Amino acid sequence: MLELAGGSVLVVRALAVTRVAGLGAAAPSPERAGGSAGPLPRPAPEPRAAPRPEPVASYTLHAELDAEEHLVRGRGVIRFRNASDAPLEALYLHLYLNAFKARSLFLREATGAFRGGGTPARAGGIVVERLYARELERELWPAVDLHAAGDPDDETDARVPLPRPLPPGAELTLDVTWLSTLPDVVARTGFAGSFHMVAQWFPKLARLEPDGTWAHFAFHRLSEFYADFGDYDVTIDVPRGFRVGATGERLEARKEGERSVVRHAERGVHDFAFAAWDEFEELTGASDDGVRITVLHPPGERASAEVELATAVRGLAHYGAAYGPYPYATLTVVHPPASAGEAGGMEYPTLITTGGSRAFAWLGVRNLEVVTAHELAHQWFYGLVASDEHRYPFLDEGLTSYATTEALEAWLPGSSALRLGPLAVGLPAVERVSAARVWQNGPIARSAEAFATGGDYGGLVYGRTATLLATLGRVYGAERVQALLGRYARAERFRHPGPEPLLAAVAAELGPEVAALVRAALFDGASVDYEVEALTRAAEVPDEPERRHRGSVLVRRHGELAFPVVIALRAEDGSELRVPWDGAARNVRIPYAGTSALVGAVVDPEHDVLLDHDLTNNAESLARTSLGARALVAEAALFALGWELGAW
Repeated sequence: MLELAGGSVLVVRALAVTRVAGLGAAAPSPERAGGSAGPLPRPAPEPRAAPRPEPVASYTLHAELDAEEHLVRGRGVIRFRNASDAPLEALYLHLYLNAFKARSLFLREATGAFRGGGTPARAGGIVVERLYARELERELWPAVDLHAAGDPDDETDARVPLPRPLPPGAELTLDVTWLSTLPDVVARTGFAGSFHMVAQWFPKLARLEPDGTWAHFAFHRLSEFYADFGDYDVTIDVPRGFRVGATGERLEARKEGERSVVRHAERGVHDFAFAAWDEFEELTGASDDGVRITVLHPPGERASAEVELATAVRGLAHYGAAYGPYPYATLTVVHPPASAGEAGGMEYPTLITTGGSRAFAWLGVRNLEVVTAHELAHQWFYGLVASDEHRYPFLDEGLTSYATTEALEAWLPGSSALRLGPLAVGLPAVERVSAARVWQNGPIARSAEAFATGGDYGGLVYGRTATLLATLGRVYGAERVQALLGRYARAERFRHPGPEPLLAAVAAELGPEVAALVRAALFDGASVDYEVEALTRAAEVPDEPERRHRGSVLVRRHGELAFPVVIALRAEDGSELRVPWDGAARNVRIPYAGTSALVGAVVDPEHDVLLDHDLTNNAESLARTSLGARALVAEAALFALGWELGAW
């Protein structure tokens, strides 16, 4: 904290995102306007063996990895049920490895290096050799349209016509054979040396919506995935000596000559991925309620694996209490080698990938804790709630970012991003800085391909969503925000919700007025900026010693969002008067009268409204000092540090 003479110290407090010794977010003030009515009780423990969804698309597959040619030869059976209300005239299959072929939409999009930042040296792809419908007694693949997304050069979204409509409730059994070519590691899949991260590797049915439409889309650079729940049973055949980490429980493991064969299965998931490497080392453990955790890591990264295991144990307990029990028996954490960094930082059902090195701990950076906690939180919003990540990425990445921040701040208050001696950085500060850089670049709630750059996508979807929820917590009570997210995550488990159920949960816990603010922030790009515009001092009144010094402060609210705030008036003798303001009007003038002269004012001194995008105008001082310049330098330094941490 910058300490300046006289009453100006109060102004400096307001200009730091976080006050005093660090840059981590300060606790909400009990004096703030509109605070929580009191902490809500924690929900009673719930059984982990929760119900599973009715399967729509289930897969029994066999994958043979050629680790020299980096190929996966696949065969198997897809069992599909028309769970919609309409007859179906076609199926849609996502062939996302084709994103890494020449001229694909993915490779043509210029969105910066936010995700999958390069073109692989070796192209990837998937070739379907057979797709036979048993009930229809027909080979379907000859009639395929590989360009269903309307792009003549993209083959990631395929339409497969059916010879006759499939009625609601009817089932299809599809025999499928294909060959997948893995690229150099890019966008969370591929190979680096003998390390293989095998994701989006099989022909995968798009999500069938209840009205009979398909949520199908090409693989965009900023997009992730969306699919129906089903049961997976996958046999993986790899060279002998390779360790495999995969979705689900391991049911079998055997040797066949120079090959190793493992079989994994899981019920009630919507994807399957696996990693295979002949240099993996293994660390195992268990959560308090018996989830078996396996961390696969490179040689020399045992310390990193221990941090990731400890974070996973703590995270399973924390997220389970907050958002409902983790229903699966296993969790696999894959820490890729440094040569395969692009494989890190990704989530699949019951399997997450991390990355980075414990060496950063010498600089106080919590990179391992953050990436592990973030990818684990995806098991709830991506894995269990399973919203459309292409159409509304904030429902996964944004809620996951907030959940990560909330969890790590509970464990490491004020230093959840970094702790280096007296310097502490909290994730709320990093998220706020990320969001503040791009707040004018459009709304949060839009589809992945609508973002112009990866910076916009990251700052708005991740940072601004998390900052919006953190603001609600600091203004209205963190327990109430946790309650609404817990309500949403439990009620919408396995339901593939859009934004409306989340807004309904906000209305139920915080009221319809707050839900309207959240809607405006998400869909309209609504913003807020509080400003202390002017301080005035009137002539002294000597015959009223208790009210001898008079004055006023003019505070304005810019933008469409209105949150209640506190306005602090600071006197020359160091005393302070705090006045609540509901923020509803565009401006308010606060009168002052006291025994000491008014020298400064701050709006939102505890910085509860993290969405306030300009902190340099939150304070004003009548003292003639270099306060303004110093404040701007402090703000710029904070932005630079927070952004670098967030980008890293």
